[in-house]
Amino acid sequence: MKVYTKTGDKGTTSLIGGARVSKTHLRLEAYGTTDEFLAHLAHLRDSIIADGSLKNELTEEKLELLWIEDRIFVVSSMLASDGSLNDKMPSISDDDILKVEEAIDRINSSLKPLTKFTLPGGNPLVSLSHIARTVCRRAERASLRVAEEIEINKNALVFLNRLSDYLYVLGRFLALKTSTLELYWNSKAEKCK
Repeated sequence: MKVYTKTGDKGTTSLIGGARVSKTHLRLEAYGTTDEFLAHLAHLRDSIIADGSLKNELTEEKLELLWIEDRIFVVSSMLASDGSLNDKMPSISDDDILKVEEAIDRINSSLKPLTKFTLPGGNPLVSLSHIARTVCRRAERASLRVAEEIEINKNALVFLNRLSDYLYVLGRFLALKTSTLELYWNSKAEKCK
């Protein structure tokens, strides 16, 4: 099977189910952004695995990230479907959302309470978590635009919203685990010392 089909050379592509749409269609922006988000999740997970100091740590989080990648593929599939095969498509369940909320609560319980806004950075792993978080937010916005025109499973939208929260606390947790000083926003805009 060839990777290239030449069917999209005129600026259109097929949705799951067979309907053809312009490559500038809102659906493509949404599932393209979820695909980008998926790649950032993979980069984050691979970087955690490659970090020698975390070799035997974060087992639960590494497994969660792999599970999240699978679920994001489901969200992408839902966004890429023309609706004709909805009864055969996988979906995001209430249990999926609950699993993310429980992970957020578990991770957050090990962190100091926030009194200031945090800034991304301080360690490449922390930065990668925040990059994934911001791409997740963009995927959520793109999916919400689709939902204004076409019925989208509401759990997919909630799931994306929770994942950005998960990645925020994961970034803080990665700072803790790598002994990285958390960076805080200084609202008085004083010079960094």
